[in-house]
Amino acid sequence: MEKSVSGFDESKWSSLKKDLKKTVGDSAYNNWLKHLSYVALENDTITFSVPTKFLRDWIVNNYSDTIKIESKKYSEQIDVIKFVVKPNGGRIVPGTTRTIKSSDNHWKSTLDIRSNQQSTQSEFGAPLDPRFTFDNFVVGKPNELAFAASERVAEADKVSFNPLFLYGGVGLGKTHLMHAIGWKIKQQQPDRKVIYLSAEKFMYQFVRALRYKDTSAFKEQFRSIDVLMIDDVQFISGKDNTQEEFFHTFNALIEQNKQIVISADKSPSDLDGVQDRLKSRLGCGLVADIHPTTYELRLGILIEKAQKRGVEIPPKVLEFISHRIISNVREMEGALNRLVAHATLVGTSISVETAQIVLQDLLKSSNKKITIEEIQKKVAEHFNIRITDMHSPRRSRSVARPRQIAMYLAKSITSRSLPEIGRKFGGRDHTTVMHAVKKIEELKIQDVSFNEDIELLKRLIDS
Repeated sequence: MEKSVSGFDESKWSSLKKDLKKTVGDSAYNNWLKHLSYVALENDTITFSVPTKFLRDWIVNNYSDTIKIESKKYSEQIDVIKFVVKPNGGRIVPGTTRTIKSSDNHWKSTLDIRSNQQSTQSEFGAPLDPRFTFDNFVVGKPNELAFAASERVAEADKVSFNPLFLYGGVGLGKTHLMHAIGWKIKQQQPDRKVIYLSAEKFMYQFVRALRYKDTSAFKEQFRSIDVLMIDDVQFISGKDNTQEEFFHTFNALIEQNKQIVISADKSPSDLDGVQDRLKSRLGCGLVADIHPTTYELRLGILIEKAQKRGVEIPPKVLEFISHRIISNVREMEGALNRLVAHATLVGTSISVETAQIVLQDLLKSSNKKITIEEIQKKVAEHFNIRITDMHSPRRSRSVARPRQIAMYLAKSITSRSLPEIGRKFGGRDHTTVMHAVKKIEELKIQDVSFNEDIELLKRLIDS
């Protein structure tokens, strides 16, 4: 730390760091603000340094307001914040100062001196989300190939798979993996130029370049990078001019041995409205699909999300959500957030009963995909009995036990009431269903193999 003026000493800087850590949280502080250093306070301007341009831009775009508010607690005169790039143990790099000024209660950022043709990620790419790293990506059978390939691309000094094409349904982790690749590369090789953006933004940038007759600058900015990541490439479907430019950008980067990572909701060969030559290019590297989540993977994700939020949620509630909300991870995470918010604001405990009430609309939507009839069919096939045995009065154990299991699963997986479930099983009383549920829960605890059998049935029904 350089010599300070205007009464802002090392003690105040130490206190300010503690305040920043408390405000943004340990994770964000360690990722972004830990390497921030105080340089000087002169008149109304406080100056901080960081070791890289990338770190400077991220802090300016995401934490400048927070730093300004916390800094003013120690000196009301502060009205301008400057960030400079100063590599560890070196001098301040000329032309890297970014100044944040207060004007009409709005903070505006300017880059004091720009080098020729220099562009920052914020100008034509999108910022990487600090929540999405390899460390907090939950791996399971449905996504293990995509995860392993993404890690290999992020860690390799030379291009491994070019392009890496990730595809799968909504909310299965494609975007998470792309951000994780970006973070890993920036951590290991901060000087590499990594750009992440959606296909829609790529198209918008191209159309704007055409409008202002500035296509040469567009080509230069995209072809001068080291790693290009395009999310949701299916959105350029039918846009022939955009596809043409994307094709040429793709080829230029491949020829320079630069890494490309693409994501879409379908495999390259299944993309409608995309030129055949572009489909061929997209599929010439490694194509890794992400399958729909299994029950185990959904449960693992929920446990990780709950731990990250620092909340204790009963295992049965997590199991309930994992069984009932199977469409995608985002919807499942939204359900968890809603349940926690309700418990916090209303002051109720988190239980399966609370979840059934709070998440009623999500559960109702999910139930459209799984019916009691489907459960009965799966269980009957599994135990090699007739579907009619689910409704018959037969009480032999070979029939009664599978019927109880089907009742238990109907109660666990659907939102149907006990009387409704009873009617679907030959008009039985709701107390019969209650007895079946209780019996199966007891057997699951007593017999490990029986519990595994029930979990296998749940997976079969979920799929």
